[in-house]
Amino acid sequence: MQIQATGLGKRFQRDWIFRGLTRTFRPGSATAVLGPNGAGKSTLLNTFSGQLLPTEGTLTYALAGRALAVEDVPRHLAYAAPYLELLEELTLLELLRFHTQFKPLRAGISTEKLVDIMYLGSARHRLIREFSSGMKQRLKLGLALYADAPLLLLDEPTTNLDATGVAWYQEHVQATRAGRTLLLSSNVPAEYAFCDEQLVVTDFQAERAG
Repeated sequence: MQIQATGLGKRFQRDWIFRGLTRTFRPGSATAVLGPNGAGKSTLLNTFSGQLLPTEGTLTYALAGRALAVEDVPRHLAYAAPYLELLEELTLLELLRFHTQFKPLRAGISTEKLVDIMYLGSARHRLIREFSSGMKQRLKLGLALYADAPLLLLDEPTTNLDATGVAWYQEHVQATRAGRTLLLSSNVPAEYAFCDEQLVVTDFQAERAG
């Protein structure tokens, strides 16, 4: 998916979170969205996802060379973030079956194979609410990384992961990034070391009010 941001800005009340962002994000690119905590990285990702409307400027999307309406973006988007909730009253297998009705997995990946990829085989019949925070984060990442979606947004992807989990993330984000448009919000170098482009949110915060 190609995304074109032109003069993009987002304001809450009188405060501009970012402003004047013009950039093209092309298929196959991996962009690290950088900045200190509270700089607006998550707001920027949520704007790209279509969940938030920009205050000014435009966002246009194209898929396979054809224009894509913003309301159709969620069908082609995979998103993982610590603040996104899981259906905790379901077991792992129930959640995967439910989720994949709306967001199919990549070709060759079944729900059982994804369970094995995430090293959650022993928990397939456990309720999600019984998972540790690290298991939940690995699940969120697995659902996003292995979704059949050309746009991938990751917000602080190694939150709640131990060293083994971080190594798992690094392996699988590399294995699934080809051909996708990937934007990754972070201030942890180990999360975005593979990215070939960077966008520093504070570069677009010259005007904070008005």
